[in-house]
Amino acid sequence: MFAAKMANDIYGCSILLYNAFDSIFTSQEGTSVFSDVDSRKRIAESALLNLKFDLSMVTSAPVAILAEEGHLISNMEKLCQLQNMDLIIMGITGATRLDQILMGSNTLHVIQQEICPVMIIPPDAQYRKINTVIFASDFKDVEATTPIKTLRKLLDIFKPVLHIVNVDTEHFVELTAEYKAERAKLDKMLLGFNPEYSFIRMYDFVDSINLFAKDRNADLIITVPKKHSFLSGLFKTSHTRKLAYHSHIPILTVQE
Repeated sequence: MFAAKMANDIYGCSILLYNAFDSIFTSQEGTSVFSDVDSRKRIAESALLNLKFDLSMVTSAPVAILAEEGHLISNMEKLCQLQNMDLIIMGITGATRLDQILMGSNTLHVIQQEICPVMIIPPDAQYRKINTVIFASDFKDVEATTPIKTLRKLLDIFKPVLHIVNVDTEHFVELTAEYKAERAKLDKMLLGFNPEYSFIRMYDFVDSINLFAKDRNADLIITVPKKHSFLSGLFKTSHTRKLAYHSHIPILTVQE
């Protein structure tokens, strides 16, 4: 429902409800069984049509459906290219801590593939117009690491009050010359959006961002997931991953 209500506030927006299904399912005995693809497609389309009917009660945006066999990630990559999509909207479930570290979720896997900007909707999030946005930045080489074209396009849709927030434990007394230089670059890159800057000196990134978001009554958090090597990715949980599981407001990920 969140996406449908948000579509009402975006001129010319349309919605595609998508499902990717596998041709193999596991029986109650635990064995893999090949099922009829056409039958599974009809079942998926029936579920999508029911959801489309529900969404039509809350949105005036056109809604289409698509169900197809295959792997979600590879299918989404092809679909985004063919449909020239601007945004993927996905929910996230309350997985266990072990699941978060070892397996993640479909939503986080889609983010990692850098297919398209992804908006993560927490289970308890209720839509309200996006008036206040937080952009989390590490203030390191911002010209190279900030996907400014995509970021400006998304901000232009919502035209929000923009807060740029940096969480760092290293600079307690005053901002360094390097930080000031990076801030000046962001000012130029985000000309017209009049960003407000906040530098938070706390240890925990997620707690800091969530507290700031609550204090500012923010409607959306934007992050740029950082690339890690394969080995470091196995043992280090990213800020975006932590936020995805612990934020109570939507998170929009924009790739470098």
